[in-house]
Amino acid sequence: MRLRALLETDALGLRLLGGQDELDRTVRGVMTTDLRDPSRYLSGGELVLTGLAWRRDASDSEPFVRILAGAGVAGLAAGEAELGDIPADLVEACVQHRLPLFAVNETVAFATITEHVVRQVSGERAGDLAAVVDRHRRLMTSGPAGGGPEVVLDLLTSDLDLRAWVLSPTGRQIAGAGAPLPGPLGAALAGHHLAATRTGRRGPYRAAVAGSTYSLFPIRNAGRGAVPATRDVRESVLSDWLLAVEADASDWPAARLDLLQGVTQLIAVERDRRDAARTVRRRLAQEVLELVQAGAAPAEIAARLRVAAPVLLPGLGVAPQWQVVVARVDWTAAGTAGGAGVPGDIAGGPVAQALLEEILVDPAVSGPDSADRIAVAHTGEEAIALVPLPAVPAPLPETVGGPTDNADDADPADKAAAPGTTEAPAAQDPALHADALLASVREPLSAGLADDGRLTLGVSAAVHSAEGLRGALEEARHARRVAAARPGRVCAAGHHELASHVLLLPFVPDDVRRAFTARLLDPLRDYDRRHRAELIETLEAFLDCDGSWTRCAARLHLHVNTLRYRVGRIEQLTGRDLSRLEDKLDFFLALRMS
Repeated sequence: MRLRALLETDALGLRLLGGQDELDRTVRGVMTTDLRDPSRYLSGGELVLTGLAWRRDASDSEPFVRILAGAGVAGLAAGEAELGDIPADLVEACVQHRLPLFAVNETVAFATITEHVVRQVSGERAGDLAAVVDRHRRLMTSGPAGGGPEVVLDLLTSDLDLRAWVLSPTGRQIAGAGAPLPGPLGAALAGHHLAATRTGRRGPYRAAVAGSTYSLFPIRNAGRGAVPATRDVRESVLSDWLLAVEADASDWPAARLDLLQGVTQLIAVERDRRDAARTVRRRLAQEVLELVQAGAAPAEIAARLRVAAPVLLPGLGVAPQWQVVVARVDWTAAGTAGGAGVPGDIAGGPVAQALLEEILVDPAVSGPDSADRIAVAHTGEEAIALVPLPAVPAPLPETVGGPTDNADDADPADKAAAPGTTEAPAAQDPALHADALLASVREPLSAGLADDGRLTLGVSAAVHSAEGLRGALEEARHARRVAAARPGRVCAAGHHELASHVLLLPFVPDDVRRAFTARLLDPLRDYDRRHRAELIETLEAFLDCDGSWTRCAARLHLHVNTLRYRVGRIEQLTGRDLSRLEDKLDFFLALRMS
């Protein structure tokens, strides 16, 4: 707003004392002060209100006005309640420094002027920002211009004092203004957003997290991959972005809500462009997958990999290793308030594809282009990722003078400290690990899956050539089936779990599992309920200690004789002998399947 507008508002009771030629100055804010030097609180453009308590005599006026003029304030308004008429020395100082001066009638409170200026400035800023958002959206729609969503988020912060972040469905920050949002906070906000979306509520959603209130605005994908509004919400809930604003929008006027909706539409344009950029990587993955599943010659697969490597790992000078990750999203109910579909109506492959692309992004990396190394295809209900890994460099020689005869027997700590050694630090393992992939996304995704969805994921070992990809694919699929046999909404398994009994247990029919575990463990559970004897706990500890009486007794804080009594009771109730390997193995498997 302009200074001139203040004079045109009769309710403010302002009278111009000087600065007629400066009334077109822009007012960006308002400040009330009676400090002799308020410069550290001024940023420029303010209308300064003062009651003149800082003035002791005529010599104080010029230094005060000089400080205000140097800070770039828009004007000065002095109250008449303290001294009556405004002192002539203050009027002269304002003329000298070309600072507009107003007299405030003693019947008008400074709070009235402050409220009027803040309301006008905020409204004008919102209108200006809405125009910027609209222009920015048109630019981005017509081509790669405008600078991305960060520009508008910066404007929200600078012009409306709103801190805002664009988050993925797992809570990873894609864009933001100012300080990054902490990972756990982003995950919590994403969880609130997904849970509210599944209930069919209209956004924005209100969320109170860590002592602050946030408003969550859905960012609907309006581009080529958009889900029609009439389709089941489960087709898009696990892939849509959200705009998190640190404010309570429940009492916002319609104009401000419309402005934020415009921001989400702008960001949706960026989302559509990002999805279009992924098309090349998806096509590469699809071509390699089709060759692997068709049993193509390794040389043909290797040729495709050579095409993919520069796209996924630009500038890499050596052939990478590859890992395969398989994911599947299954729906088991007819949906909630957000959609009316049935499980068969939902194409699981595209949902799992978008979700796997998000899961494979390093959660510590922000920005819409942080998934450039991820190529995910889908076939049927599965999503399959081809993940390149940089080759691990070979370790340097351990010693300068050659190994000693007893080098293998030396204590590792002694070897590290021995003089004359140049042992290289261990190279960081770049491979993906199933549990680590889900560590930061389990909570928000569980909210999005609600009570009718499941995500299962399997990870293969790293392979070094095209010949190993077919085996890696089968390994990842088998690991996913192991994960699917576990309880929980979000489950994963890795290749290392396929080399033990865990490989076999998920494929035992449910009725066989129940009968087997009931026959061995129900007598012990019944006895524990009646006598609080802790026989199940004792059995688990005894097997975990490999049948060692002393170690098991120490772990349970029991006397060895007490432990022998409990084990004897277990054998008596079940008819088994815990000194026999077969019986130990049966108990071990029963505990794992229970």
